[in-house]
Amino acid sequence: MSDLAVAVLSGGLSHEREVSLRSGRRLSAALRSSGLTVDEWDADAALLERLRDQGPDAVVVALHGVEGEGGSVQTVLEMLGVPYVGSDSNACRRAWDKPTAKTELARAGIATPEWVVLPHSTFRELGAQPVLNAMVDRLGLPMMLKPDQGGSALGAQVVRDAADLPAAMVGCLAYGETVLAERFVEGVEVAVAVVEGADGPVALPAVEIEPESGIYDYTSRYTAGLTTFHRPARLDDRAAAAVAELAVAAHRLLGLRDVSRTDAIVAPDGTVYFLEVNSSPGLTETSLLPMAAEVAGRSLGDIYAGLIERAVARAR
Repeated sequence: MSDLAVAVLSGGLSHEREVSLRSGRRLSAALRSSGLTVDEWDADAALLERLRDQGPDAVVVALHGVEGEGGSVQTVLEMLGVPYVGSDSNACRRAWDKPTAKTELARAGIATPEWVVLPHSTFRELGAQPVLNAMVDRLGLPMMLKPDQGGSALGAQVVRDAADLPAAMVGCLAYGETVLAERFVEGVEVAVAVVEGADGPVALPAVEIEPESGIYDYTSRYTAGLTTFHRPARLDDRAAAAVAELAVAAHRLLGLRDVSRTDAIVAPDGTVYFLEVNSSPGLTETSLLPMAAEVAGRSLGDIYAGLIERAVARAR
């Protein structure tokens, strides 16, 4: 492993560029501490030439946004035959599109909040207010709004008053052309990371998320002190087992590979609701996978070194 040349891809041009750079820096430092030779590469116009000329033994995708989570960079790596850590391009697309992921899991009998998906054009063509009224009639209030694709909770908002819905919709659509509206579920919000090893995908301990603002939005995620993280989550044994089972099921049903993170809500009656899954989990100082790894007694560097070894072995 110490002889391998590893490239960590981060940055890019999405709204999540700065978060991605932070993830890439932290992961690179962790891998170096595990004895690997690591270069940090930005996902820019020079990337393909660098991949062809320098030919790393493996790439770790620490990109966020559509480039790193929507399958784009993975497709390029597959075309060039470069081994990489993470889900393949098709699985990334399934996970990146939230309605697709919810549909796949609902078909398998997994609970997820009731939802509707509407493009911006529907509000223009049919009239915004009648459509918004119909959404409230169907889903009730409070209601969760989020772009149908995207990460870091950009554009995500909870609407508790119908009068606030038009402005919230405009804010959500600033980050995408289609909105996913969900029935809001009260409960304990958790994140469960899944890491693959010799025995298949295994869930790390759940991390409970308690944002000061009441919603785990972009600011709450990446500003130290605005969210309290309980690690492990304050769940009884039954609920802890249920969220772990859900995360592994989501990983498998969507065809994910190596690593993922599932976000869920544990309702007061014990029902576990799937919210979304991330195929390229954040690795910043306030990100959830590193917290879960710490609870499990595993270092970030060792986890990803093992995943790099798996990626190289797949290419042989």
